[in-house]
Amino acid sequence: MSAAVAPARTIGPGAPEDVPPGFSASALAERRARASQSFWTAVVGVPAIFSVLRLGVEAGGELQTTLLLVANVGPVNLLAGFLTTAARLLSTALVAVFALGAVLGASVDRLPPGSVRRPLFARWAEVTPAWFVAASFLLALVTWPLLYLPLLVPAFVAAFQLTPERLHDRPGPRVLMIAALLAGYAWLLLPTLRDAWRQGEPVALLLLVVPPLLALAIAGPLPGAVIRPLASGTQLAVLAVLVWAALPVISTPVLPLTVTTVGSGPGAATQDVRGHVVTTDDVHVVILQEHGGVRYVPVDQVRARVLCPSETELPRRRLWIRDFHVEDSLLEGLGRRVRPVHRVDAACRATG
Repeated sequence: MSAAVAPARTIGPGAPEDVPPGFSASALAERRARASQSFWTAVVGVPAIFSVLRLGVEAGGELQTTLLLVANVGPVNLLAGFLTTAARLLSTALVAVFALGAVLGASVDRLPPGSVRRPLFARWAEVTPAWFVAASFLLALVTWPLLYLPLLVPAFVAAFQLTPERLHDRPGPRVLMIAALLAGYAWLLLPTLRDAWRQGEPVALLLLVVPPLLALAIAGPLPGAVIRPLASGTQLAVLAVLVWAALPVISTPVLPLTVTTVGSGPGAATQDVRGHVVTTDDVHVVILQEHGGVRYVPVDQVRARVLCPSETELPRRRLWIRDFHVEDSLLEGLGRRVRPVHRVDAACRATG
């Protein structure tokens, strides 16, 4: 008499969860609903809180200036500004949650039922639709700097639990497929790796070489002894990293930086006012000055206005990947191809 073979449980985003002993189907559905509600509350609520905090920081902590920004910066502009500057942070948080959650979920499933409570990230990964997980990785693909894109390979493998065995059933073809993928990756990055070695960039070398190799062994369950401390430690670590990375995001201006040339009349001396234009009406141009304070400039005194780049846009490395700078994202690289020449106006240098 042949033994019955239990069906393999699917691991990954949106995978169904087995009913643990002692739980009814309704209790399990209620627990999954709470996990889904907490996840979507975090996804929607955190960007909204960040956007409000950014207005307070940009206003210099002054209540009246904050109210002025709230009255003139519409919710659409605020959301667009947040997505433009914080898309990397948002996608990083989602990628980390889904990758860690899938690994922890696969590990807990190998333990005796009820021995370890399912980690929060594992519950979030299970209730999230697969299309949303894929969209999060796509957002990271187009917004992360090219230097960090290799990290998406092990994260994607972990999130969807893509083991090498899923490439092919036979070891021989499987090894050939993996070798072909690694060879293509090496061919793409060979000039960049050579330049990084010559320029003494060990961090760049590690970021470009190690992640694809790590992807070969990252999927699958972890040892049972490390699941509980790893679940607590990784969740706290992700939260700490996000708080640390959120500080520059919160301090990033919502409004573009400009230099407005002001003159009282024909032939009179002019003055350059460096700051952010809050609003313009028929009477005044309201400028939030870079070093604090709000200035109301009569419209008829405005002689010129130029847009200035920020210091964060200046590159720090001299590495390129097939004509794309390693510190640019795919969107930024394509944008620089459309507008390859960026001339910094003399007014930006003079008042910077």
